[in-house]
Amino acid sequence: MARRRSRSGTFATAWRDYGLSIALFTMFAISFVLHTASGWMQYRSEQEQHSQEATILGDDGYVWYWAEWTLQNWQSEFLELGVIVVLSSFLIHKGSAESKDSDDEMKKLLESIEKKLDSLESKRSSTRSKS
Repeated sequence: MARRRSRSGTFATAWRDYGLSIALFTMFAISFVLHTASGWMQYRSEQEQHSQEATILGDDGYVWYWAEWTLQNWQSEFLELGVIVVLSSFLIHKGSAESKDSDDEMKKLLESIEKKLDSLESKRSSTRSKS
């Protein structure tokens, strides 16, 4: 019974700490398997239309079609994501939650509040010392 709790506790901890990675990897794996299966069905259908045998390996095998489709898709996705990540690290859109200007404005506001609190506290302590 204690062993069962530790396993579920370990999973709960892993899910809490790495839930996003687990969910994204699971979605990736499922879509990758579905991409491979649907690609095979399409490849096999095309081979049958040309009265050729569908093979996985070889000069005209499915692996080459699969690699081409996969790499084209990844190239476009990684290029898009890379551009967004790189540009967003250099450029801002004033007022957006991701912009650095929001952080700077928040810092200034917090520093202003801290100064006001400090001045109120120093006034309060000077009033107490006088009484």
